[in-house]
Amino acid sequence: MTKVQQTQSLAIYPGTFDPITNGHIDIINRGLTLFDKIIVVIAQNPGKEPLFSLEDRKEMIQSCFVDDKRVEIDLVSGLLVEYAARIHARAIIRGLRAVSDFDYEFQLALMNRKLERSVESVFLMPGFRWIYISSSIIKDAARHGGDVQGLVPAHVFQMLRKKFNNR
Repeated sequence: MTKVQQTQSLAIYPGTFDPITNGHIDIINRGLTLFDKIIVVIAQNPGKEPLFSLEDRKEMIQSCFVDDKRVEIDLVSGLLVEYAARIHARAIIRGLRAVSDFDYEFQLALMNRKLERSVESVFLMPGFRWIYISSSIIKDAARHGGDVQGLVPAHVFQMLRKKFNNR
């Protein structure tokens, strides 16, 4: 009997992560049940004005997965599907919260398939308790003094409080 050489399955999980939420973390953990390694890709989106710098966002994510060597973080500009193909990722993970997300994500997945057939799109839903949250909603609530504790990791909560001078 010959040994079959096992190759590590790799996926990327792109987003702006401004900031990372417990929903994002849930998606990453779900992805780790399907893939050996996930690279969290902080995408630079010129159409968005982020609250946190790229380095702050990278640090926030790293702090969530400091003990898990299966999670890496990278900063990328340009076409994500080209990046995925270049690093030999099998898939791009995308989170779906609601039907409203599906239309855009479906179009994106079809374009990515047209551009690079070797990279699959994998859609994951967060756990029900995170289904309604997004980075935008978290920032808006925190900006107006709302308590977002428990919706983001503790260190992210502290960074939001500091950013908005909330007590």
